[in-house]
Amino acid sequence: MSHDLYREVILAHAQSPYNHGTLPDATCHSHQDNPTCGDEIDLYAEVRDGRIVEVRFESQGCAISTASASMMTEAIKGRTVEDAARLLASFRAFITAGDLLDPTLEELEALEGVRRLPARVKCAMLAWRALEEVIACGRGRA
Repeated sequence: MSHDLYREVILAHAQSPYNHGTLPDATCHSHQDNPTCGDEIDLYAEVRDGRIVEVRFESQGCAISTASASMMTEAIKGRTVEDAARLLASFRAFITAGDLLDPTLEELEALEGVRRLPARVKCAMLAWRALEEVIACGRGRA
């Protein structure tokens, strides 16, 4: 992807995020914040029989954290908790170490440039940190 396309993907998700809102039937919830910049997220998931049936988020934050949450929720909806854990590991390795990204997370390549800005890595990882707690909850370790 070109840098302009990356920017367009991030802005599109930030301005009109997918899966934004509360989830009244959530069985798992995580609240995370980034005190260095003020970003916050609440991630709600309905997990049944080891599968993330529905997922939503509410957030206050920058374009990077909102876009990352939007893309993440799209990627994990309908997947098993174990698949979500695998995708989490792949994204973390991609955004922090430059490892190859799982092909199912292709759209998240738009965040590639964030890797060079350590303060912004925390923004990109905020929703994924919340996902860690949802995964633990889905595994019965909440």
